[in-house]
Amino acid sequence: QVQLVESGGGLVQAGDSLRLSCAASGRTFSSYAMGWVRQAPGKERVFAAAMSWSGQRVYYADSVEGRFTISRDNAKNTVFLQMNSLKPEDTANYYCARDRRAYYSGNDLTGGAAYAYWGQGTQVTVSS
Repeated sequence: QVQLVESGGGLVQAGDSLRLSCAASGRTFSSYAMGWVRQAPGKERVFAAAMSWSGQRVYYADSVEGRFTISRDNAKNTVFLQMNSLKPEDTANYYCARDRRAYYSGNDLTGGAAYAYWGQGTQVTVSS
């Protein structure tokens, strides 16, 4: 069973930065694409960022492009989300997720159906 544990959330002001981390259990982390999905209060989960298993392909939602950066450290079984220039509309619970398919890089990583395992989430609150 894969376990994903997010950390790094918190309360910040608009314009600040945060770095989220997601630690994964298991020995096959490097074989799978990873994603970040966020859910604002009263709204559905929406895609934020994803990185292919190889790290060669990254995908971002239009709303975070240019401000957020996804990265991974396979030696530490960890995926990161660097969030800069935060806005109040970035306020959400942020979840990391692991792809269902090994060695996959396709653009459907921008959809929630791509992911089989989810963390519990970490709350990010941006005040104006």
